[in-house]
Amino acid sequence: MKKETIKGLVVLLIIVATIVGFNVHRRFSDRHGFARRIAELSPGGAPPRTIEDLRKAIGLYEAKIEQHVRDASQTAVYWKILGTRLQDRGLHSEALDAFARAIEYTPEQAVLHHLRGISARILGMSSYDDGFGSARNEPTKQEYYFSLAEKSFLRAIQLEDRYARPRYMLGLLYVFELNRPEEAIPHLERFLEISRSHVDAMFVLARAYFVTGQFQRALALYDQIASTTRDPQRQAEAENNRRIVLGLYDG
Repeated sequence: MKKETIKGLVVLLIIVATIVGFNVHRRFSDRHGFARRIAELSPGGAPPRTIEDLRKAIGLYEAKIEQHVRDASQTAVYWKILGTRLQDRGLHSEALDAFARAIEYTPEQAVLHHLRGISARILGMSSYDDGFGSARNEPTKQEYYFSLAEKSFLRAIQLEDRYARPRYMLGLLYVFELNRPEEAIPHLERFLEISRSHVDAMFVLARAYFVTGQFQRALALYDQIASTTRDPQRQAEAENNRRIVLGLYDG
């Protein structure tokens, strides 16, 4: 056998031995680390040797897990409170971040998505569509915030079907900001099934009926508003809108 071949085999054997040794050491280290963690949680700091000691160690693990769950839940509450306070002060960009953090902890809490949607809609209303995003084939700030608001309200409804408020906010978004009134109608109708005397929602739905050419439904709803509200100003507004629709409908 040539010397070069022998040298190659020797080098190969050394490499294999090194890899095997490293894997053995790593497995030993992992087991040792795991044993050390068990020992730290065991009575007296020693590895559990009896069934009773093992049960105690498991109990300590479970207690730590439960504490972690409680801490995470409380952290979500704090982020929610912070977001609400920021929202009340009109600091909607910061509020949006706070609600996003709360959602990271409790992603299936419908109210968090609804609150995030409110701030996103307000930010969208406050953002001017300068066209730069469209020029780069990217959404503008306004488009981004309105899209986020829509997704947030829809997610809140998905999580809790009878959560009425996001449906009303979707109605506002579709009618006034996104110019998609036909999509507002089912959400506003569902909202009024739950909150029957909500006059503001009636006005928004009547407008959606009107702009989509459903004049008879708009007239009926303005009649309902006039007979429902005790506010003379809202009654006058409903009657005035009714005359406008009736004039176009007759024409």
